[in-house]
Amino acid sequence: MIESAALKSPGLHGRFKVYLAVDDVEIAEAQQLRYKVFAEEMGARLPSAHQGLDIDHFDSLCDHLLVRDTMTGEVVGTYRILPPGSAEKSGYYSEQEFDLTRFHFLRPRMAELGRSCVHPDYRSGAVIALLWMGLADYMTRHGFDYVIGCASISMADGGHLAASVFRHISRKHMSPVEWRATPRNPLPLESLDNGTPGLPPPLIKGYLRVGAMVCGEPAWDPDFNTADLLLLLPMSQINHSYMRHFINKRA
Repeated sequence: MIESAALKSPGLHGRFKVYLAVDDVEIAEAQQLRYKVFAEEMGARLPSAHQGLDIDHFDSLCDHLLVRDTMTGEVVGTYRILPPGSAEKSGYYSEQEFDLTRFHFLRPRMAELGRSCVHPDYRSGAVIALLWMGLADYMTRHGFDYVIGCASISMADGGHLAASVFRHISRKHMSPVEWRATPRNPLPLESLDNGTPGLPPPLIKGYLRVGAMVCGEPAWDPDFNTADLLLLLPMSQINHSYMRHFINKRA
């Protein structure tokens, strides 16, 4: 794990604790949750599947944000954060799916959020909001101004839901044209959108309510069997009141 300061203090909110992983054991707990969500639930093809963990070479470059249920001891939510310094050496994970040419001038201040997932029994909203609070604290302490990342929609139905969700959220949540990215493997939206209403999954809904914007059309990720939306959140636009309200209501 890269060297970095921890959160100012582990945040306790009701039965949940949000903090940065401190060792490889805790990172493995996050990787186990990621395997449960991505491989077992979503059907992703993972190179590390035989280990029951989701592991790739970006993990060693990232900080790993965890939400732990203090009653059960289980990690129930996780994000990994790639800081700009590490991204300068490795590139951003999302560059595998999108052309980020237009984000060139943001790179020195832009962290990447990845492998975001919440345990299926904890998707009422509180865990998502706590992850965003931990992320906001991390970004503020390090002086980073932008966070970027891919948000996934299952392709279990062949992509119709993903196309409908994009049509639904693009009406109000598109980024300015200077913050747009082109998918390298675009989802064929016109042939998939049958007009059926598609509401965004809880994670994406949470992102949008916090203040994130959609940076263009979705990319198709065949390994994870998902349609991925590139999202950008300028920290100056983060909706802190939404997060506080949601935590007080649900935690």
